[in-house]
Parts: sequence; structure tokens; C-alpha cells
Amino acid sequence: MLRIGYVRLRDERSGEQTARLKAAGCHVVRAEEPCALGAEESDVLESILDFIGEGDQLVVSSLADLGNSPRAVLEAIDRLVNRGAGVEILEPQLSSEGAGGPALRAALQAVITLEPTWAQRRRRGQPAADEIRALQAAGVGPVEIARRLGVSRMTVWRKLRSVDA
Repeated sequence: MLRIGYVRLRDERSGEQTARLKAAGCHVVRAEEPCALGAEESDVLESILDFIGEGDQLVVSSLADLGNSPRAVLEAIDRLVNRGAGVEILEPQLSSEGAGGPALRAALQAVITLEPTWAQRRRRGQPAADEIRALQAAGVGPVEIARRLGVSRMTVWRKLRSVDA
């Protein structure tokens, strides 16, 4: 059984996460920069999901390493299960194998059904300038607008600048 570790490099704790994955018995640890907000694909994760074989296990520090949304996480888990592989999440301690596997997938399914429609709309493309302008008019700052819409602060600033021009 091959244990493959995967981590998205986000901050200064990335080295710590890599060390945790090695301590968890991973034979190989792969890391990459996170995808642009809203993007669902990551090259390294995609190659791991294509490569991993039956009986192997993907180990990640958190569910967020598997995708940018609950739907992306569930799709990654489904791909692993369909290949006969499993996934182990270190924090919180979860696994797709054993009795917890169906519970994990059911919980993700439930979260997906509860996702607000604006989050689904955001996945299709960039937010409209009027959407950003409305949040700004409501007194929401650019950083919070970016967080709510799942885009970068620079995107918010560009949209606001284009509306002003």
C-alpha cells in the first residue's frame, strides 16, 4: 500500500504540514501552490488522482486540501473510491475507509445541497461589477467583499475601478 501525501502551500505552516504528512507514514509528499480562487482544478492533485492505484491512500492535512468547495472535495473522494483507493484526513481525523467513509460522503452531500445559490453562480465566472458595487454600497469593505464572493481583493479593486471609469 502506497501512502501519498498532498498539501497546498498556503502560509508559513506549509513546512509543518509536510512534516506531519511524512510523520503519518507517507512514502511520497507532493505540494503545490493553491489554485486561483474559484478554480476547481489543481495540476498536482489531478496527477495524483490519475496515478493512485487500488489499495493506495491519499493523505491530506485537511479537507480544504482536496478542493475549493464541498463539491470539489466530494468529487476527489469519489475518484479515489472509484479507483479502489482511500483518503485520510489528519485534521479532523477522517477517512473514506471503514465505517466513517459513507458518513463523510453523506455529510459532504448534505453540505452541497445547502450551498447558497450565489456560491454556485460564482463558480461559473467572475462576479458582476454591480454585485460588488451593491456590497460596497451596503458598507462592506473590499476585503470582506472578496471573501464573500470568493475572489481576490485585486479583482474587487479592478471591478470597482472599472465602474468608476
